Amino acid sequence: MILNALPALQGFFTIGVLIAVGWSLARIGLLGVDHRKMMSTLAFYVASPALMFTMVSTADLDRVFARSVLASYGAILVAALIYVLVSTALWHHDLSGRVIGTFLSCYSNAGNLGIPVAAYALGDVTWMAPILLIQMVILQPFGLALLDSQKSRVSGEKPSVLSVVTLPFRNPLTVGVLLGLAVNLIHSRVDWFALPGFVSQPIEMVGAVAVPLMLLACGVSLCLDPKPSKGPDMNESWFLVVVKIVLQPLAAYTLARLLGLDPVAVHAVTVVACLPPAQNIFVFASKYGVRMTFARDTIFRATLCSVAVILIAATVLA
Repeated sequence: MILNALPALQGFFTIGVLIAVGWSLARIGLLGVDHRKMMSTLAFYVASPALMFTMVSTADLDRVFARSVLASYGAILVAALIYVLVSTALWHHDLSGRVIGTFLSCYSNAGNLGIPVAAYALGDVTWMAPILLIQMVILQPFGLALLDSQKSRVSGEKPSVLSVVTLPFRNPLTVGVLLGLAVNLIHSRVDWFALPGFVSQPIEMVGAVAVPLMLLACGVSLCLDPKPSKGPDMNESWFLVVVKIVLQPLAAYTLARLLGLDPVAVHAVTVVACLPPAQNIFVFASKYGVRMTFARDTIFRATLCSVAVILIAATVLA
């Protein structure tokens, strides 16, 4: 059974290599803090929206509306609620800090890691479609709207009602997802409809650099940005690791069994829930200047620990 899980290591190896390249280039002085900011900005405003458009426009909508998504979405909600309740009692962050923490507790690396894990450990990448959609269409717009709102309050600007209502739709990542969903829905109803190659291919090319940019920026940050000291932040970071890669999979497994899903679906939703937090969260933290080092190190720790968790889940439930 272990052979079913071992190929998933390819996804982790790819991530590790790109982070190591960013770290090495920063170490020898070819990349600096300004380059890291530039890469994060390009990923946020240009490459990631193109990537999300491409992925969502070709996602399998039948998988999105399957009964198994109830277990996945329920597990996301459980993980987020656990963090919010515990952080409210133990750690006193402002709204922006709590949003980043909540993202880290339930927002999975469903793209650059989830897709290879689904391909190699599950044999079907469409298991990632509902996770990508709920994160891109609901979790991300809502969280970024809160971050934008907090940023406006801190700067002293009082946004209008129209500005607040349209915040999610003015975020480039959200726009990419919604446009991709629209194209997908149109194609599902009009078989002959398809974007011409001269439109889709440039978008795909731009989107292809999103993940490398995010991972290189993370490597530069690991080399040059301040390292966290031991203390409350360290405790909170490890708590988030446990919530994301242990408690969320347990919640997904429990809900899947309660829903009476078949063994294949139980296996899939549990393995998918084991994924560590997404690199996008580091980009969000960089963009808004909120707990960037904390986000980076929590993602790094969770990613390392998730290797063992994914291998165990994929092997035991295979």
